[in-house]
Amino acid sequence: MSLRSVIIVGWACVLLPIQCVFAQALEPRRWTHLPVGVNFAGFGYSYADVDIAFDPALQIEDATADIQTYIFSYVRVLDVFGKSGRIDLKVPYATGRWEGLLEGQPASTEREGFKDPVIRFAVNLLGSPAERGAEFRPRNDNTIVGFGLEISPPLGEYQNDKLINLGSNRWSFRPQLGLVHSWDHWAVETTASAWFYTDNDDLLGEEREQDPLYAIQGHVIYTWRPGLWLSLSGAYGDGARSKIGGVQAADETSKTLWAISVGLPINPRNGIKLAYVRGDTREDTGDDFDQFIVAYSLLWGGK
Repeated sequence: MSLRSVIIVGWACVLLPIQCVFAQALEPRRWTHLPVGVNFAGFGYSYADVDIAFDPALQIEDATADIQTYIFSYVRVLDVFGKSGRIDLKVPYATGRWEGLLEGQPASTEREGFKDPVIRFAVNLLGSPAERGAEFRPRNDNTIVGFGLEISPPLGEYQNDKLINLGSNRWSFRPQLGLVHSWDHWAVETTASAWFYTDNDDLLGEEREQDPLYAIQGHVIYTWRPGLWLSLSGAYGDGARSKIGGVQAADETSKTLWAISVGLPINPRNGIKLAYVRGDTREDTGDDFDQFIVAYSLLWGGK
C-alpha cells in the first residue's frame, strides 16, 4: 500500500462521488406509451450548486462547486416485435468551478468540456403495444412493465493527471426495470436500476475499481392534458464503493434525491420542462446539491 494511493483515496472519497450523484437524476415519464415513429429532439440546461464536506484530516473547508450542463437529447419510438420501444441519446457539455479553503488558503479549479454521452434502449414488455398514427390509443387506466439498458462510453473530457474530470475514463452499464400504473389523470411510476462499471486504469497513475451502485426512484404524476403535467419524485441510491491502487476507499454512496417537475406545452409539437432537484448525502463526507433544470423539446413524425 503506497502513500500515494492513500492520498488519492482520501481526496477521491469526496470528489469522485459527485459524478455518481448526477447519474441518479430523477427521470419521470420514461416509460410513457407513445406512438411508433415519433421523434423528440431537445436541448436542456442544468445548474447545480454543490456543497462538499471533506474529512477534516484533509484540511479542506468551505468547499463548493458550481456546475452548468448543456444537454442535447434525441428520442425515437420503435416497434420492437409488436411492443413499444425507444432509443435515447444524450450528449452533455459541462462547465464547472470547484473552490474552497486548502490549509486556510483559497484554492480553486475549473473544468469545461463534454461529459460521457448516454445511450439507452428500452422496451415496454406489458401494457404498451406498438401502435402507429391513427391506430394509437392512449390508455388512461393501464399498467406498463418495461425493461431498459443504458450505456455510457468513455468519450468525455478526461485528463489522467487530474482528480476532477468531466469524463470517467470507463464504461458504465445500467439495466433498468420500470413499472407504471395509471388511472384517470394520475400515474405512479417506479424504476429500479443498477450501475455496473468497468475499471478506470489511469486515475493519477492508479487503477480504480468500483462496486455497483443500486438505486430506486418513484414518481407521482398528474396530467391535465397532453404536454401539461406535474410530477413529485424521490430516489435513493446506495453502493459504488471504490478500490484505488489496491486501497479500499470509504466512499460508498448513500444518497436521497427529491424533485418537482412540470411540463408546459407551447403547442402540440413543442414543449418546455422545468425541474428542481435536491440531493442529500447520508454520510459525514460527501456532497449535497440543489439543481435547476429547464429543457425544450420538439416532436415530429408518428403518422
